[in-house]
Amino acid sequence: MRVKVVGPCASGKSILAAGLRSLGYEASSAAQDHSYVPDMWQRLNAPDLLIYLDVDLAAVHRRGRRGTGWDQDYLDEQHHRLRHAREHCDLYLQTSDLTEDEVLARAVAFLKGRR
Repeated sequence: MRVKVVGPCASGKSILAAGLRSLGYEASSAAQDHSYVPDMWQRLNAPDLLIYLDVDLAAVHRRGRRGTGWDQDYLDEQHHRLRHAREHCDLYLQTSDLTEDEVLARAVAFLKGRR
């Protein structure tokens, strides 16, 4: 099963994809948050399953993304670019108040339920 993970910067995409790969899943993260092509997540190695990770601005700042340009407007723009993926995701996870291990556990539980 090919799994793709999308979401705004600092939502945990790379960490989740690496955790899933370590458990034997074919998982990758997509830089959809930087693309103006709404369905890019489908065009490059189309997944069997799409996981959308979300995050709020306070968590983004806690995770080290600060400084010029990292404000609510920038996060809103990323959400806008990701709207197609969010509408088509199989699993939506708000990661702001979750640890990396909790995100991985929820994703794995969902994937096991899909088998």
